[in-house]
Amino acid sequence: MATTALAFSGGAGITADEALSRLKEGNTRFVAGAAVTPRQDAARRHETTVGGQHPFATVLACADSRVPVEAIVDQGVGDVFVVRVAGNVANTDEIGTIEYGAEHLGVPLVVVLGHTKCGAVTAVVKGEHVTENIGKLVAPIVPAVAGVKNRFASADLDELINRSIEANVWQSISDMYANSPLLKKMAADGKLKVVGALYDIDSGDIHWLGEHPSNAKLLGN
Repeated sequence: MATTALAFSGGAGITADEALSRLKEGNTRFVAGAAVTPRQDAARRHETTVGGQHPFATVLACADSRVPVEAIVDQGVGDVFVVRVAGNVANTDEIGTIEYGAEHLGVPLVVVLGHTKCGAVTAVVKGEHVTENIGKLVAPIVPAVAGVKNRFASADLDELINRSIEANVWQSISDMYANSPLLKKMAADGKLKVVGALYDIDSGDIHWLGEHPSNAKLLGN
């Protein structure tokens, strides 16, 4: 079955592609210094208190303080269901939260958002010593980095880090599907669209990567 989510309206009443367009338009405003910071007043707070939350997109992002998700896509209260963790990894807690957004809130779009100068990915690339808990946290990043080092053995450190940051976005999407029958089925049925993206912390621009290069294979199509 086709993986596009064009016909599916989520909790916010819009499709995945419409949701993605909103995020892209918001980032364009942010980069241009023309952000409107919508839906952040008392009326919006009251509306979401009484009527509940109806976000139109889920964003799995890094915990890095330089990646304030709602700000960089110029959205307001109740618009984006944000999951933040070092290295934007997709492990049990993150996947469970994303499942809640998809199944219970009807969110039609998931964006896995990596970013330049990611400390978690850099630590893995450099093989830095970390605490036991941080080691467990960044373990999902290891396969992405290993794959990059294998394919680009002659690359310098900066290139390895940059390529690993992108590879880690794809790794998180792959892990999401591999460990969530619900998300995999929703994506395969066209009820959910999952895309990758990279945020440049200097320019403010988000580079939209689209669906996983092996999306059909991951979904068993």
